[in-house]
Amino acid sequence: MTARLLAAALLVAWPLQSLDDAARTAVRETRNPALETVAGALSKHSRTALALAAVAGLIAGGAARAAAVEAAVALVPVNLAVEGLKRWTYRARPDGEHRRSNAAFPSSHSANAFAVATVLARRWRRAAVPAFVLAACVAWSRVYLDRHWLSDVAGGAALAIALTLLALLWWDARRRTKDVPATP
Repeated sequence: MTARLLAAALLVAWPLQSLDDAARTAVRETRNPALETVAGALSKHSRTALALAAVAGLIAGGAARAAAVEAAVALVPVNLAVEGLKRWTYRARPDGEHRRSNAAFPSSHSANAFAVATVLARRWRRAAVPAFVLAACVAWSRVYLDRHWLSDVAGGAALAIALTLLALLWWDARRRTKDVPATP
């Protein structure tokens, strides 16, 4: 009960709401029919693209397979945290939808895109800029389509980057200890 009261108080006095409102107004004033298709495709197909990339990585082998495995290792804690926070914060979406199972904060699209971008950037430094630009485009599409506030996508991105780095540190440590032969 105390956690729900705290969450309600936080959302009522959300410190970034004025920034969220200003960003929403700016996006709504600059909406362009040509961008509707792009934003819709980025938003609708981002998870399908992640799944196809993972399958391709598993089939390709080598570094691509390792990246697919690392993405899976990162996405588990990221999605557990995102879904837990959605239920805890119960934040209404800018378009008015208000369901605990699909709350606005944090954005899972943003979190998933930034988690995979972090994995790719860590493995292949040359991929860092395109990976993070694509992740930012996915996050932007969620704000553009009025499904998330700016702080939702920023929170999802920050959470994903932090948890991905922690998950990969754990994964690397696990692999190192597993590869070390036991001393007799």
